[in-house]
Amino acid sequence: MNNRFFILGFLSTLLFFYSFSTIPLSAKERSNIDSSTERIRAIRKLANVLTVVENNYVDELNYTDITNRAIEGLMSQLDAHSSYFSEKSYKEFKIQTDGEFGGLGITVGIRDKALTVIAPIDDTPAYRAGLKAGDIILKIDDKSTLDMTLDEAVSLMRGKPGTDIELTIVRKGESKPFKVHIVRDIIKIDSVFVKTIDNDLLYIRISSFDKKVVSEVKKALEEHKDRKGLILDLRSNPGGLLSQAVGLVDLFVDDGVIVSQKGR
Repeated sequence: MNNRFFILGFLSTLLFFYSFSTIPLSAKERSNIDSSTERIRAIRKLANVLTVVENNYVDELNYTDITNRAIEGLMSQLDAHSSYFSEKSYKEFKIQTDGEFGGLGITVGIRDKALTVIAPIDDTPAYRAGLKAGDIILKIDDKSTLDMTLDEAVSLMRGKPGTDIELTIVRKGESKPFKVHIVRDIIKIDSVFVKTIDNDLLYIRISSFDKKVVSEVKKALEEHKDRKGLILDLRSNPGGLLSQAVGLVDLFVDDGVIVSQKGR
């Protein structure tokens, strides 16, 4: 009798665990498992490819370099406004928004796999040489920019003030590439230019959104309170610090949401 109860108890327990373990998963749960499996498989594939490249590529590469390039490639395929900042490129961005440097005075980016002028900075060697937004830089001196990273291009264009550089440019509307000779200079980033037109119209040009934009524009508005009109010129502005763009709008808009960020 005791053995019978023991066996029945064991079978009941086994049946309970079997029933629990075979509870069907919902469609959402199965989808989450499939998604996690796919993600792990994709990451493993990427790691394998990076290892193969590191071990077999004709030139010596290190894992950090090829990982950064892989991430840059990923971000460049999303849209024109997505990009990856390595530590070095972030430092370059900080220079653009904070200080001064020896160079040409252009903001550049990779657009459709081509090194492209986003905008020349006012009153700089590049601006005076006639470079325009949308120009494609085909060569820097005698080096092709094909497959050149943004960091490499910026490093080549930066340099000691007074030194020469030659850019080969492709421009929409021109039948063939042409060369532009430029002499490097100290680039001081004056992102806000102010003047009056006919004594009562205030003109403010903002060439980029660096950390001084809001304070400079606010100062200009306070110094010209008797103005009858205002022209705010943002043409060829490549962007910059979001906080400064929001702060600029806040100078003119009294209420309401200026910008909001929303994820999926």
